[in-house]
Amino acid sequence: MTAGVAALVGLFGLVIGSFLNVVIWRVPRGESVVHPPSHCPGCDRPIAPRDNVPVLSWLLLRGRCRHCRTRISARYPAVELLTALVFVALALRVGAEPELPGFLYLGAVGIALAFIDYDTKRLPNVLTLPSYPVAIVLLGVATAAGAGVTHFERALIGMAALFAFYFLLVLVYPAGMGLGDVKLSGVLGLYLGWVGWGALVVGAFCAFLLGGLTGIALMLAGDAGRKTKIPFGPFMIAGALLGVLVGQQIAHAYNSFTVG
Repeated sequence: MTAGVAALVGLFGLVIGSFLNVVIWRVPRGESVVHPPSHCPGCDRPIAPRDNVPVLSWLLLRGRCRHCRTRISARYPAVELLTALVFVALALRVGAEPELPGFLYLGAVGIALAFIDYDTKRLPNVLTLPSYPVAIVLLGVATAAGAGVTHFERALIGMAALFAFYFLLVLVYPAGMGLGDVKLSGVLGLYLGWVGWGALVVGAFCAFLLGGLTGIALMLAGDAGRKTKIPFGPFMIAGALLGVLVGQQIAHAYNSFTVG
């Protein structure tokens, strides 16, 4: 993939990130993501197109509403930049292949779910459940376009395997895992399985590694205790993205080191 195409994907990510800010704010509140148009929470005025340019408008307005000077959180441009970076990373990893739209969808819905879970400790069904048919259709179209049946078959197995693993965890230790995590796991397993078995194992393992390290860090800092509930969705999504991006390489390096 050329630098020019990657840049275009990044610009597309900025635009999608702007929309994800709306999703992150409105979905947990049961509000429509399309109506009414974006407006200032302070003066309730609609945001003009010139003030709705990702990142740039926030910088030019110095993080405040043009009319009432209400402060606009820095998280808005941060989400836009993060989405752009994730889109570029996925594009460079996948390349200009027919499965790229499917993986960009993973990046977008993953970012939205991660922030919503962080804010509310919930993974809304309205985002997780439709992701199954959307992802299957997008990857199915990629298969029909020549991506290879093996990838799709492995993706379906990965979806079932990771879902079963998380479901078993809930049965064994209900207090440690939520049903929202179980519902999300199948979607992540679908994409990880598409990439490869190594990606599936690394992506699943990284979720628990990142979650465990964060929990330890919070306890050492005095910000959490042993019984403090920490949303696990962000770690699942971060682990899955790592699995997609570098999971196969990590698995190959591990096998080379241990097996030779």
